[in-house]
Amino acid sequence: MHSAIKLTVSHAPFCHNGSRISAKSYNIMLASMLAVVPGFYFYGLPAVGAAALAVGSAMVWELLFNLISRRPVSIGDGNAALIGLLAAMMMPATVPWWVVVLATFIAVVIGKQIFGGIGANPFNPVVLAMAMLTVSWPNHMDFNAALANYQFDFEPAVYPLLLVKSFGTSAVASISWTDLLMGRQVGGIGTTYSLGLIVAGIYLMIRGYIRWEIALSFLGGIIVMALIFNKINPESHAGPVFHLLTGYTLMGAFFLATEDSSSPVNFIPMLIYGALGGAFTILIRNIGVHVDGVIFAVLVMNMINPLIDKIRPKAIGKVA
Repeated sequence: MHSAIKLTVSHAPFCHNGSRISAKSYNIMLASMLAVVPGFYFYGLPAVGAAALAVGSAMVWELLFNLISRRPVSIGDGNAALIGLLAAMMMPATVPWWVVVLATFIAVVIGKQIFGGIGANPFNPVVLAMAMLTVSWPNHMDFNAALANYQFDFEPAVYPLLLVKSFGTSAVASISWTDLLMGRQVGGIGTTYSLGLIVAGIYLMIRGYIRWEIALSFLGGIIVMALIFNKINPESHAGPVFHLLTGYTLMGAFFLATEDSSSPVNFIPMLIYGALGGAFTILIRNIGVHVDGVIFAVLVMNMINPLIDKIRPKAIGKVA
């Protein structure tokens, strides 16, 4: 007699392109190097140390949870290392070591493993960790305070989003879009070199490792909402290009909002999900209390993702 095998699967639709989880994780990590390596160059050894600690501690947390819960060891798929690297990209280079370790614990154990592991988490683990750190220890996530002792070769050496939020667009008039594109701005280890993030995003979309529908609609939501605010009050609210190239915008579009298990799988829901995420980002930046709204916008969209993914446009016409 053949032995019966019980299979537990999720609800439809299903999609598989034939690639492995490890291939996706390693390709995303490889693409992120286009922004991380320039960050290492700008910030030096502290940035290298923070990234190494983040990747290493994330893998240790996953291994410990696997052993304690008696699950198969899963660090070989690269997902834990990817989580650690993405978390490091969003932190200041001088972040204390315990903040890095706490961030990876929140992301891997609370954000991922407690829900059942990869593919079962309702929230992006990295976004969840960054949101908790930003709310609980805002001083350590304040780029101006954390990087106050760095000597930058550009002016003004102040977090651009904080400048425009505090003093209006006149404070950032001297910052050109080419400076922002080439990383001449204060920010996270892997979020300042916008050109690298753009090239990485294009590569990942072409290879099919992220959904272009979410990434492009997220950027579209940023552009439309920023343009509306700028037209209403150009002295207080910056234009779309500034918002696209500063803060976590490109990181959110290509690496955070596109996380598989916390985002939709249907075409129209993906467009809605991305566009709303981009719009919420600008709303939080312009009228909210937080300087950058990407992590909170993505977290909100993660929360309502199951509802958005149920949207089904009615077919035109009828069957005779």
